[in-house]
Amino acid sequence: MTQPTAPGAPNVAANLNLQGGAAIVAPVSAFPGGVPGNALIVLPLSQPSEELSAALTKGPIALEIEKMWELLGFNGPAVQVQDAEGRPIAIGLEDLLAGLEKHWSEDQNDLNRGRLFAQELMKYGRFERAEKVMGKIVALGGGGEDWLGLGVAQLQQEKWEKAEGTLKGAMNLLPESPFPALHLAKVFQGTKDVVNERLMIEKAIAADPNSVDAWAYLFTQVRGLETDEAATAAVVALADTEANKKTAAPFIALQGLYSADETTRDKALVWARKAVERNENDPLALICLSALHGQNGDLDSVISVLQKHESKMANDVRLANNYFEALFQKRELNRVTKLLNALAGSANREVKQFAIERSRAVAQFLQQQQQQLTSGAPRA
Repeated sequence: MTQPTAPGAPNVAANLNLQGGAAIVAPVSAFPGGVPGNALIVLPLSQPSEELSAALTKGPIALEIEKMWELLGFNGPAVQVQDAEGRPIAIGLEDLLAGLEKHWSEDQNDLNRGRLFAQELMKYGRFERAEKVMGKIVALGGGGEDWLGLGVAQLQQEKWEKAEGTLKGAMNLLPESPFPALHLAKVFQGTKDVVNERLMIEKAIAADPNSVDAWAYLFTQVRGLETDEAATAAVVALADTEANKKTAAPFIALQGLYSADETTRDKALVWARKAVERNENDPLALICLSALHGQNGDLDSVISVLQKHESKMANDVRLANNYFEALFQKRELNRVTKLLNALAGSANREVKQFAIERSRAVAQFLQQQQQQLTSGAPRA
């Protein structure tokens, strides 16, 4: 069994022995033939409870979601993981954590097992337990990411002094990562040390000028102390320094902060344009600007922004989606077909799947159009 991970992260096999209840949860396309289009298949992987078996002998039953998981024998709320073939599997949270703990205890020299366990503990807010696991990993020779994870677990529990020391260690081990400094800024925010909080934000930006999170944090901190205008001015001033003048990240951050409120959407569009002007090859800048045009219903501008960047879409499904939607809504079907044919050959699995699914949707649309034309034609 494999845990879902962030894009680009390794897919670490946990090889858990399933305990308690478990079920395959898959879209209906995985079970062709005869199933209603809005159905979801839940296939128990272990012996159903006597209560569920008895109920099923009487025919279909209606259940609340939580009751269904309970009848399937789930220990704790249902969470989703993946099997070895990448299919989604639902399992009880407590069973998942118990399985991961057992898996690590079988070989504590395998630090990846501990990291996987700690990752899930952090995801579900078990910070005290995660701190103990990460502490062992660090003691066994863990690297900078492990120090960072330990510091974050301590930060989440407001153990300010411990978190500060651990995150400073992480910062020394990860000099090119903005995240140790960003989390240190949160430590100083917790201790009301405004000066050091700002210093750590700027250290994060210096470590990685392309960190949108760091620029957004700068804006948020200044706005909390002063005004929106002062916060914007602080971001722009730092963005225009020699070290940062090539990155679109500060303007991407500003557009994101302003686009969250419909009343400031116009400001967001201004900053999104500036981001693309700063670096038109930044995929995130293109995604943000095209998305804002799309929200405004300006499909021609979406197409204008993205049509020069079709080559980038083979590696970024978000760009592909924005471009496809604009072309399809404009009924530029020849261009849609050409785009999807190109994307179908992508080495990126997510993009390839996107192309396959959208090709089916386009084929279905064309079939419906043909049926409407046929049904509306006069009889001979």
